[in-house]
Amino acid sequence: MLAMAKESEERRRQTGHEGGEKTAATHGKDFYQKIGKEGGEKTAATHDKQFYQENGKKGGDKTAEERHEK
Repeated sequence: MLAMAKESEERRRQTGHEGGEKTAATHGKDFYQKIGKEGGEKTAATHDKQFYQENGKKGGDKTAEERHEK
């Protein structure tokens, strides 16, 4: 059963990757800027300052960890 779940997960990942490739081939920079802006506005409307602080801390911690590994 676990093998089937892994196979299904890999197939979904591959399908998503292929869809992303097709989207990138047919849309330009303006498309990605627009959807990024819309996503950011929706996130800002539904999340508070604490969300951004926690997210920033996670990113900072990860960056520090990666730099320490080098």
